[in-house]
Amino acid sequence: MARIEEVLELEQIDRDIYRGAPIETILQRTFGGQVAGQSLVSAVRTVDPEYQVHSLHAYFLRPGKPKVPTVYRVERIREGRSFRTRRVNAVQDGEIIFVMSASFHRGDEGIEHSDQMPPVPAADELPDPQNHPKYRDRWELKEWSNWDLRIVPKEQTELHPRLASQQRVWMRYRAPLPDDQTTHVCTLAYMSDMMLLGSALVPHPRAQVQMASLDHAMWFFRPFRADEWLLYDQVSPFAGGGRSFTQGRIFDVNGTLVAAVAQEGLTRWLRNPDEDGAHA
Repeated sequence: MARIEEVLELEQIDRDIYRGAPIETILQRTFGGQVAGQSLVSAVRTVDPEYQVHSLHAYFLRPGKPKVPTVYRVERIREGRSFRTRRVNAVQDGEIIFVMSASFHRGDEGIEHSDQMPPVPAADELPDPQNHPKYRDRWELKEWSNWDLRIVPKEQTELHPRLASQQRVWMRYRAPLPDDQTTHVCTLAYMSDMMLLGSALVPHPRAQVQMASLDHAMWFFRPFRADEWLLYDQVSPFAGGGRSFTQGRIFDVNGTLVAAVAQEGLTRWLRNPDEDGAHA
């Protein structure tokens, strides 16, 4: 499978217009994290380096076609002294499949506080799924072979009794990445769509549902590396009406809260056996 550097490599075809080449995949529809990561890359390229992305808000409008290039059109919405705002439309065959607004901040001084990381075993204390026969044939390991994803067993962590659905996952990119923070932020945008919607299925392990990301939001707080362990603390406060709401807090190995995610996704009963987990 393609390396993340290849996924995030965009061709500039005009001012504020970029194109992403088709990426090898076993999925029938383009992975949502890919479109989100590439959209963020296109937005970053239109902003001066002193402005760092601090949030993004996005909607998945149509399923992406993996064998078709995606064009990213960036609009410069705001050029403020402290904040810059960009809107990105991802287009295939003349139709918008994804829209994103991204905000960039120069940084300021103010009050500070942060949640603490929940108690979990270290990532290295958990088995690598690629070496575990139980998981060897799962599509995730084939599609995301460059990623190390380790679900924390519920008996090895402290779960909150009042929360409806909880899941914790250690994750990292397996190969070293460049040092620039932009690469790690865009990589995390890709990673953030991994397994988050699946946290809604924890109380429903045998449910047969069609899953698709509908909208996605992220906030970036502190610098981090996506090629080092990050804990994705996931919850699903609500599911109903064929949709599920999920949230995630992302901590580094030192317990620093580096990012947060919110997502709503489709989780409706399968209508026919041909339905898959594509974004719809």
